[in-house]
Parts: sequence; C-alpha cells; structure tokens
Amino acid sequence: MGLLARISTVFKSKINKVVNEMENPQETLDYSYEKQLELLQNVRRNITNVVTAKKRLELQTVKLRNDLSKIDNQTKEALRQEREDLARLSLERKMHLEQQIQDLEQQVSGLNQEQEKLVQVENRLRAKVDSFRTKKEVIKAQYSASEAQVKIGEAMSGLSEEMADVGTAIERAEHKTQEMQARASAIDELIASGTLEDPLGNQDSVETELRRLQTESRLEDELARLKKEVTE
Repeated sequence: MGLLARISTVFKSKINKVVNEMENPQETLDYSYEKQLELLQNVRRNITNVVTAKKRLELQTVKLRNDLSKIDNQTKEALRQEREDLARLSLERKMHLEQQIQDLEQQVSGLNQEQEKLVQVENRLRAKVDSFRTKKEVIKAQYSASEAQVKIGEAMSGLSEEMADVGTAIERAEHKTQEMQARASAIDELIASGTLEDPLGNQDSVETELRRLQTESRLEDELARLKKEVTE
C-alpha cells in the first residue's frame, strides 16, 4: 500500500470516528423514517398518476364506441340512399376506430398491470414503514433510557468522588480535634500537678507545695493499702 493510500485510509478512519461521535441515533432514525415516508408518498403518487391516465384512456374508449354507433347508422343510411361509396367510407372509418379502441384497450390493460404492481409495492413498503416506525420508537426509548442511565452513573461517580473528598476532610478534622483535645488534657494535667503554672491562676508557692504534699500523702495511703492486700 502506497503512502497516499495509507494517508487516505487513516483520514477516512478519523472522519468516520468523528461522524460516529457526532451522530445522534434518534435523529438518524427519524431522518430514515422521513425518507421512507417520502418514498411511500412517491409510490402512491405514481399509482394516482397511473389511475388518472387509465381513466383518461377509458373515457376515450367510451367516446370512440359511441362514434362507432353513429357510424353504423350513417352506413345504413348511405346504403338506403344507394350511396355505396359513402357506405364504404363509413366502414373504413369504423375499422380505423375499432383499431384505435383495440390499442386503447391494450394500453388500459397495461396500465392495470402497472397499477397492480405499484399497489403491491405500496403494500409491501407500507408494511416495512410501519414496522420500522415501531422499531424506531423502541430503539429511541431504549437509547433515551440508556442515555439517562449513563448520565446518572456519571453524576453518581462525580458524587462519589466528592463524598470521598468530604470524608477525607472530615477524617482530617476529627484527627486534628483529637490531637487538640489530647493536648488540652495534657496541659490541664500538667497544671493540676503543678508542673506547669496556670498563667491565669492565683496559686502561690505555698499552695503549690500543699497540693504536692497532698498528692504524695494520697500516693502513700494507696501504696500502704495495696501492700496490706498483698500480705493478707
């Protein structure tokens, strides 16, 4: 394959891809249905034209048959008048009219056959159009439902991502809150034990020492109690 052929193949592939992405199946189905309706209307129009032409020929045939009746009367009258020459002319005209009538009847017969064919075509085409219309509506409904599902799925996917971000933010906030609570508790404990002075408190060195002695006394009492439980 030459370079130009490869470039053409790639170009066609790109164009088909773009067209496929831009194509709306619902619009395509409606357009195809409209085209089928146009074709059906053309067939019906042709049937109407054939019927009109046939009726016109039938009227001409009726007129010629009426003329034949007049010619028969004229021929008889010419013979009564002993005008054989006129009778001969009338008969010649009659034969000419009979040939015209025969030709017209053949044309009418041909138009009847053409009408029957077109009616059969119209029936088959109408059945196909009706079937396509039903199938078209089903496909359009399925496409709409699928499209809605895709949009909902995309929306839910975006919502899941947002909720994940929110969950992460909440987790970070809870972690920081726990750290802050632990730090506050530690500070309170250090202040209570006297290790850390409360800048807002009014404690003096005597009170601090008394608090320390009380803590040591409780510690000694608790230790003595435990020793007694162990030795008993």
